[in-house]
Amino acid sequence: MSAMQDYRSSLEDVNSRKFETFSYLPAMTPEQIRQQVEYIVGKGWNPAIEHTEPENAFDHYWYMWKLPMFGETDVEAILAEAEACHKAHPNNHVRLIGYDNYAQSQGAAMVVYRGKPV
Repeated sequence: MSAMQDYRSSLEDVNSRKFETFSYLPAMTPEQIRQQVEYIVGKGWNPAIEHTEPENAFDHYWYMWKLPMFGETDVEAILAEAEACHKAHPNNHVRLIGYDNYAQSQGAAMVVYRGKPV
């Protein structure tokens, strides 16, 4: 059996915190983020963008960036909204969510931009 890796993460160290599954992996490239958006669209899920300050990511609700993009299938439009949110809030984490209408839950959620704590 292989040894498990310990991911050092603590509430006191904002930079060490992990969010969702993908945060344990190296940062996604723009192409990998695009593939995730294509997956969300391909599943028929509604994309949404949220953001929050790094120090509030665990104990506060995330702010919604505009309304969820109900029925949006244009990958470029979704990526543009995520980038616009990041430009408007460069120090915040920006999260992409895919809402599954059938299960009435989040089908996917990933941080696509990590903010810098001030």
